[in-house]
Amino acid sequence: MRFDIFTLFPGMFAGVFDDSILQRARAAGRLEIATHNLRAFAYDKHHVCDDTPYGGGGGMVMKVEPIFEAVEKILGADPARRPPLILTTPQGRVFDTAIARAYAQQPHIAILCGHYEGMDERVRALVSDEISIGDYVLTGGEIPAMALVDAIARFIPGIVGDPAAPHQDSHATGLLEYPQYTRPLEFRGMRVPDILLSGHHAQIEQWRRRQALKRTWEQRPDLLARAPLTPMDKNFLRELGWSGET
Repeated sequence: MRFDIFTLFPGMFAGVFDDSILQRARAAGRLEIATHNLRAFAYDKHHVCDDTPYGGGGGMVMKVEPIFEAVEKILGADPARRPPLILTTPQGRVFDTAIARAYAQQPHIAILCGHYEGMDERVRALVSDEISIGDYVLTGGEIPAMALVDAIARFIPGIVGDPAAPHQDSHATGLLEYPQYTRPLEFRGMRVPDILLSGHHAQIEQWRRRQALKRTWEQRPDLLARAPLTPMDKNFLRELGWSGET
């Protein structure tokens, strides 16, 4: 899978993409990531990519010409043949596991990092999707772009060591993940639950499911409204005080 990222600050991505799972995936040829400096596509003397907004107001707005130039040079002039281009913006739909899983089916994705007070509105003529990573504002779209690449890449076969892991993580099942333990068996009076030592896999799975339900009810009850719950799940939640509403 290939990611093309358009940004004013390509240096921000070096440490993130050159280490850990993403670095190994790139080395193995499963993942290709290219960053493109938008300033290289501004052909004035000082490679300016921003200007003051029409109508007045504070801050700066990213110019339309360098962005069009970059996208058309790198991805091609024919919109029908270009990969999906995602604009990272606090105005976009909120990113979640379902979106990550869907984009992981694409062979090629491009991401345009917003910055300053935003972009000239005409840039949206290039964009196929707008995504936010939460209801807050960052100094730029580079960190959201990193989050998108990382989350999407986890669903690409061969990226994560255990193929089932991304589908069992928090939010992948609609619930928060159950508690995990490893050695030592006991630490400062805190002991691993006996059920995990029992070897009874069916009982362990039931315990994990109930712990995931309990943790979701306690920490993110809003998720229960759209989680796929069985009748047994609902009975267990009602024992905890869930009314069937969030």
